[in-house]
Amino acid sequence: MHTDRPVLGILLMLGFCVLAPLGDSIAKILGDSIDVGQLVTVRFALQLLILAPVVWLAGMSVSMSGRILRLTAIRTVLHILGIGMMFLALRYLPLADAIAIAFVMPFIMLVLGHFVLGEEVGHRRIIACCVGFVGTLFVIQPSFAEVGWPALLPLGVALDFALFMLVTRQIAKDVDPITLQAISGAMATAVLFPALLIISPFELPGFTITKPSGVEWTLLFGLGAIGTSAHLLMTWSLRFAPAATLAPMQYLEIPVAAALGLLIFRDFPNGLALLGICITIAAGLYILFREQRLSRLPPTPPPVAPPAV
Repeated sequence: MHTDRPVLGILLMLGFCVLAPLGDSIAKILGDSIDVGQLVTVRFALQLLILAPVVWLAGMSVSMSGRILRLTAIRTVLHILGIGMMFLALRYLPLADAIAIAFVMPFIMLVLGHFVLGEEVGHRRIIACCVGFVGTLFVIQPSFAEVGWPALLPLGVALDFALFMLVTRQIAKDVDPITLQAISGAMATAVLFPALLIISPFELPGFTITKPSGVEWTLLFGLGAIGTSAHLLMTWSLRFAPAATLAPMQYLEIPVAAALGLLIFRDFPNGLALLGICITIAAGLYILFREQRLSRLPPTPPPVAPPAV
């Protein structure tokens, strides 16, 4: 078991916020030529291929209790659905727009973290989330009227990954992240690969198989490696900090996505978007500095019972 170390948890989440949009960028590039079913299958198969040797060489135990195994299976299903919906959304939406719309997730996490896990949610965290969300609106200026039905996909991603992170929080302190990701990769591959082989001959949209080119194989490997690393960092972060603490930090995915959109897809943010980036970063830094300050304070002593009358 690990005690909470919120500053370390936040730093690990920052790594996730950098890598996750980078993986989404690669998925968006590949989405023009490879169907989402094949993308998701290869993503999890590479996760297994990368981590299984690490688990074997390090002699890590893969045994789990019945409860942890069930939660891991639920987590894997949520992971498949979340990644699948995001990859599909990226075929229709700009990178930053898809991520911005999905950023109702921290609000869902705050509510679920409080009512499901009993985590304390102070007013400063709520304010920081609100300020960060205002920043994301300035960055992306999403309009459901303009994007149409694909805007519903990131909303599904938001709900899915809120549940995913809360399930991860339930098991992250009891299972090594590398072992957890390796087992999740094995579970997902065992389900997705046969399903893709069975469904692909029917040529259903989203489930066709395409032979990747040399460059596409390189991008696919990058997608698997980056996605695996990102979720390892996210899992590690949840070992050291409550979901409610980490929620505001995830807003930093927005400026990272905006920067990648500029570099890769030539999406240039306007002045209002740049203001939003500053607001988002300020909200994230506020949480980091506050957690650093709180970590230095001595624990509050338990209340003393009044003398018996």
